[in-house]
Amino acid sequence: MKEWFKKGEHWVWFSASTVSISVVLVIGLLLMISFRGLVHFWPHEVYEYEVKTDNGKIEQVVGELHDTKLKEFQDKSYKDGIKKIPQFLVKVGNRDVYGIDFRWINTAQIVGRQDVLADDVTVVERYEWGNVYGQLASIKQDGKVLATGENVLPKMQKLVDDGQAINAEINHIEKVVLGGINYELEQLRLEQKRLEAKGSYSDEKARELDEKRKELNAKFESHQASLKKLYKESKDLGEVTLDIAGGKVIHVPIKSIVRFWQPNNMALSEKVGFFFDSIGHFLLDEPREANTEGGVFPAIIGTITMVILMAIFVTPMGVIAAIYMSEYARNGLVLRTVRISINNLAGVPSIVFGIFGLGFFVYIIGGSIDELFYSYALPSPTFGTPALLWASLTMALLTLPVVIVSTQEGLSRIPRALREGGLALGATKSETIMKIVLPMSMPAIMTGLILAVARAAGEVAPLMLVGVVKLAPELPIDLNAPFVHLDRKFMHLGFHIYDVGFQSPNVEASQPLVYATSLLLVLIIVGLNLGAITIRNKLREKYKALDN
Repeated sequence: MKEWFKKGEHWVWFSASTVSISVVLVIGLLLMISFRGLVHFWPHEVYEYEVKTDNGKIEQVVGELHDTKLKEFQDKSYKDGIKKIPQFLVKVGNRDVYGIDFRWINTAQIVGRQDVLADDVTVVERYEWGNVYGQLASIKQDGKVLATGENVLPKMQKLVDDGQAINAEINHIEKVVLGGINYELEQLRLEQKRLEAKGSYSDEKARELDEKRKELNAKFESHQASLKKLYKESKDLGEVTLDIAGGKVIHVPIKSIVRFWQPNNMALSEKVGFFFDSIGHFLLDEPREANTEGGVFPAIIGTITMVILMAIFVTPMGVIAAIYMSEYARNGLVLRTVRISINNLAGVPSIVFGIFGLGFFVYIIGGSIDELFYSYALPSPTFGTPALLWASLTMALLTLPVVIVSTQEGLSRIPRALREGGLALGATKSETIMKIVLPMSMPAIMTGLILAVARAAGEVAPLMLVGVVKLAPELPIDLNAPFVHLDRKFMHLGFHIYDVGFQSPNVEASQPLVYATSLLLVLIIVGLNLGAITIRNKLREKYKALDN
């Protein structure tokens, strides 16, 4: 044993064990997030409970079983004086009737069996007020009953499909068509103010702008008329009546239904189809109900756009700084101080970068840009407010030390003989660096970029100060020139997780969405990193012979 310790093999085993524990913990974390996130999309069975209330009455509770935990009660008949009784967390829905989405049920108060599935219960997902749990009773249009009993389901399916088509068309007109017209009208307004500020607003320009406004207003009114027609068609679809727990009745307009399903009657293939359909809704829909329902499409677009812009900003800055420090700067006190500062910069809390970004980028740089180029739009700021551009620059500054250090490591690995060979062949120093040294350092640069992307995509604190919002009225990318709008605020998956998990008024409803969004953020980071790793590996293979 002493010989074993003298050889230092115990350190090898210790290192291997710590690495193994870390790998197990990471895999366990990913599996937990994946399971809790993907379960959110699976159709849950709906149970029916008969609960005896404190006044002795029997109350019917219908909903999805989401969680179980033990609750402690004082009871002297037990050895330790504590009695533990299981509690069920049931999603009862029907928030506009009950006032709550979730309810805790004491299993000791349940009369009869606890695993009884509700017969022919239908779950209706709405744009507002959450889900409805009940039995289909009838469908009405203009006060007339169209279908009852078994005829309700097929008739309802067709009406909901029609409603979805109408809602999609309404959404397209409001968000894309009218949004584009409003954007053009706003640009005309700003153009007029700009010309007035320059003293170039002539009668000819006024007539030209007025003609454009009239044309756009005519288009706007035409689409508004189309919208009124669509809204009327949507309202005329009628409503569906459901019998819910407690002997109550609820009327749900067809236009407010996102989709509906009967989980207790679904076969396995139908559940699998529902699972993938739910994932599609999650990825492509906009958030609803204070971000506790719906999808995360705007947050996906905002996250990817910000990360790509950050990579575009940080890569040249980091590479140029590393080349200067490694190839041009003289060794001395100043260079050592700069290197120490860069290493220390990597340890600065991210919120400090957010405060710096707000003060320097937003107020000083953005405010100066507004004063110089957009003074006609003041007091409404254009760039002097948190936006996508400043968020990307702040994250670039945050990840800059990683790229610099990684690039320096790559440059130091290039043999000096290659530099001298390039110079001997008549190339200048800059040509040698650009043609020989820098291409061979690309794998190290890509490694730094991978680490930068991984950190930037998950940061939340600085983004809260420099551009991220709970709900963005417009996407940072659209069909209006210049297509990528750097002056707009945006949504981010990391902030979305924070907002839903810690700021939501409905904590129980938000928990599954937190796990699902966390899983999506991990997948996006992994996807971006895999792309960078693939490029790095190809570059390594390309310059492998030269490295040897």
